Amino acid sequence: MLEKAYLTRVDDPDVKVPCLFNPKELTVEKSNQFAEVNIPGLSSPIFQFVRGNARSVTLDLFFDTYEEGTDVRDYTDKITGWDEGAMFSRLPEGAKGLMDIDSDLHAPPICLFIWGTFVFQCIIDRVTKRYTMFLPEGIPVRATLSVTLKEYREVEVQVRELDLHSADLTKRRMLTEGDSLWSIAAEEYGDSTDWRLIAEANEIDNPRKLNPGKVIEIPRKER
Repeated sequence: MLEKAYLTRVDDPDVKVPCLFNPKELTVEKSNQFAEVNIPGLSSPIFQFVRGNARSVTLDLFFDTYEEGTDVRDYTDKITGWDEGAMFSRLPEGAKGLMDIDSDLHAPPICLFIWGTFVFQCIIDRVTKRYTMFLPEGIPVRATLSVTLKEYREVEVQVRELDLHSADLTKRRMLTEGDSLWSIAAEEYGDSTDWRLIAEANEIDNPRKLNPGKVIEIPRKER
């Protein structure tokens, strides 16, 4: 049986908005931001990395309720939502779509787009809704949503994955199960006896008690 794609909330997996039809294609985009730095005497600027931008996924979701003769907004409004009290809303009273502002969060919820093994944690950045078929009384029965999803990654997740050198050449790494300051010093400096440099930089009083998941600094060793 063909597995249908769906959207859900990270904080409430019971909220599940299925796609009536799986998208025909899905586009994933990732970009980096660079600043142009002009250097006198050079024929072209040099590029300095500023930051990475979030991945985005764009896709078209197709909804068709013509055969059932029901309002297609019964499905599309669960994604796009309406301001509470809007006269044309097809959501149950008090219910909100995934793009509406959650009263507790004071922001739209963080979502998951799931299609088989493809799981994308995201915010719904933009939706263009296009109705293409109506019943004689004007009820829309066919719609296409052009959806843009932006990747959402928690700060703590990004910190755990951090493996960069800062401007002062201080390196950071995340502790894992079984790590010791001696093994880290041997790996980073080539000498396990330099573990005290790491302990002092991170104010570690007891080097035998390390917490997996903690990000520590590996200071530059003066030669």
